[in-house]
Amino acid sequence: MPGIAIGYDLHRLVPGRTLTVGGVAIDSQFGAEAHSDGDALLHALIDSLLSGAGLGDIGTMFPDNDPAYREISSLELLRRAWEQVSGRIIVYNFDSVVILDRPKIAGHIAKMKENISSIIGLSPEKIGIKGKTTENTRSTTIESYVVCLYESRYS
Repeated sequence: MPGIAIGYDLHRLVPGRTLTVGGVAIDSQFGAEAHSDGDALLHALIDSLLSGAGLGDIGTMFPDNDPAYREISSLELLRRAWEQVSGRIIVYNFDSVVILDRPKIAGHIAKMKENISSIIGLSPEKIGIKGKTTENTRSTTIESYVVCLYESRYS
């Protein structure tokens, strides 16, 4: 039976960190404050996958107080989550919104889709990524929403 799962993530932006979105390091004065690399897009994607598979959330699978995940790439977290999820659900598509005032992500979306596709095996045209701003109302955060259309293998 088909289902829809949502994921969400938010990080404060701070100086001295690399800004990583969709597994792409983007030139910026600020990056996400986080235990891992703080990739809000991939964290929301992981949450949507785990939710669809009935496996909790990213904080349960990869606790932020576990030193094993300190500075870990969120692409690696996605790989590990996908290993747990892939036998439980069939993913049809993702759609996402990344909310970030600066810098713009449009020029990096193709590489983000390629990164996600290489792990999940979903074709890039089935991965939607849109960049939106807050119109300068919240320039100190990055957040992302991801919706996943899936089907349980156990229907």
